Amino acid sequence: MEGVSVSETEELSRELGAMLRARGLTIATAESCTGGAVAAALAAIPGASEYLLGGVVAYSAAVKVALLGVPAAIIDGDGVVSAACAQVMARGARVACGADIAIATTGIAGPGGAEPGKPVGTVFLAVSWPEGTTSREMFYTGDRAAIIAAAVRDALELVGEWASGRVGE
Repeated sequence: MEGVSVSETEELSRELGAMLRARGLTIATAESCTGGAVAAALAAIPGASEYLLGGVVAYSAAVKVALLGVPAAIIDGDGVVSAACAQVMARGARVACGADIAIATTGIAGPGGAEPGKPVGTVFLAVSWPEGTTSREMFYTGDRAAIIAAAVRDALELVGEWASGRVGE
């Protein structure tokens, strides 16, 4: 997989921040496999406090349940690495932070943790807004850092697509 550069992530964060600011929207994050990297990318841009309200790093299933409202039935059924889990995480973060939109990430960054049908590099992204939620299943290759960097980039791009009207509205 081609690496994701810091400047690419910074540019996406700047563009997304400008879109959110222009539309008067706020954002929150719910992150598992990215461990707060999406929120960090957004927060690295001067003026982010105008639109970034907060985020939850929910690495464990118990935190996903307690703080983001992921039902135990999803964890026991689809699993924490699933579209259903990502969607509830995004909705939970949006509601908990009082944001207009939220982005969620959950997946397997490796090097271990693969499950049947869910190899290392499987990541689910979800964006939630008051009228709906959408998710994407992604497959990345590379080491842990490369997988996380790619997931951050694609999470920012997904929110950017939503903010520009190309997703779900």
